[in-house]
Amino acid sequence: EEGAALILAAPERRRSNDSLYDYRPSNDLLYLTGFEEPESAALFLPGHPEHPFVAFVRRRDPAREVWDGARLGVEAACERLGAQRAHPIDELYARLPELLVDRRRLVYALGEDEEADREVVRCVRKARWLARRGRAAPLAILDPRELLHEQRLLKAPEEIAALRRACQVSAEGHLRGMRCTRPGMREYELQAEIEYHFKQAGARAPGYTTIVGAGANACVLHYVDNRAPLRDGDLVLVDAGAEVQWYTGDVTRTWPVNGRFTGYQRTVYDLVLRAQMDVIREVRPGLPWPELHRRAVRTLTEGLVDLGVIEGPVERALEQKTYARYYMHGTGHWLGMDVHDVGAYARRGEEGRPLEPGMVFTVEPGLYFPPDDADCPEPWRGIGVRIEDDVLVTADGCEVLTAAAPKEPEEIEEIVGRPA
Repeated sequence: EEGAALILAAPERRRSNDSLYDYRPSNDLLYLTGFEEPESAALFLPGHPEHPFVAFVRRRDPAREVWDGARLGVEAACERLGAQRAHPIDELYARLPELLVDRRRLVYALGEDEEADREVVRCVRKARWLARRGRAAPLAILDPRELLHEQRLLKAPEEIAALRRACQVSAEGHLRGMRCTRPGMREYELQAEIEYHFKQAGARAPGYTTIVGAGANACVLHYVDNRAPLRDGDLVLVDAGAEVQWYTGDVTRTWPVNGRFTGYQRTVYDLVLRAQMDVIREVRPGLPWPELHRRAVRTLTEGLVDLGVIEGPVERALEQKTYARYYMHGTGHWLGMDVHDVGAYARRGEEGRPLEPGMVFTVEPGLYFPPDDADCPEPWRGIGVRIEDDVLVTADGCEVLTAAAPKEPEEIEEIVGRPA
């Protein structure tokens, strides 16, 4: 109760000339206030007898609103945001020094915006000058992210509801994509079909840049060019998620362009699917986070040795990490308002933190055999497979939030290229 916390909105970003990128609010400010407008800030003063929450927002501007749309405005900010005081955002740094008097520490994310940092430091310095006659002023600036991001890591029921919807829409988009797939279409056409469903189902936007990698493009982990044709006999890897109520799904599926896996494609697909299912079966409260990756790596390594892609024995391959030539990324990441969401994967003194109910993360093993890898047996070259689902840790295990996206190979073959 002797502290203050200042959380600023993300700035708008220019795309070109006088055109801005679609605005995406700061997740931390959004999480704390629900406010979506740019040029805003929240100042929290716990224990203050009159205004423990002070909001700073844009003034109403009828001339500007003709062009950009309505603004909440200062007059409505208290009622809509639950603040006890509200001021125009252009008065933030003039009012902040006085508001910081009698506060011994300021919680503020230094290092995100250099211009804002200079203003905040100046305000702290002035608050110290104002408080020189026996009153307190901030002596330390503390980063809010460790505490705040721990809160965001453990999802509240309302957040889980939003994630469920985002995951459902994401899964439906992949199903539509499978049904629309046909040889000869372009990667961007498949992307358009999937994102069309996202919008049609009420998603604000994709939660991240959609990946559609056909053939050898699937071996590029973050391939986003999406211009190549889908060729008969190739696989296509699609990594796409819908953002609903500012929470995003994150789903990857891989399917044959012509609706039928070849023998080698099916072998790789079955191995990746087996690794994913092995991991999902392990998920439960108390399991250390690194165990998920270790489980996937072991299953994939055993399979690669059996196929003759890498040399055994398995234990030596694991020790020397020879599998990493074909599986070079982690098995999952936290999921929420960010696709790679906030929260520590290990706390001080731990190799990896134990899973807890309310955590949501991805499980996404894969195998990628570059077409130009001379050390890879020729039949496997150019095959890339990733299978990704979103998982909620529950009190006694887990719930797969994206289960509606088909992934059993026989089911996929029944769906691809067959409109509903």
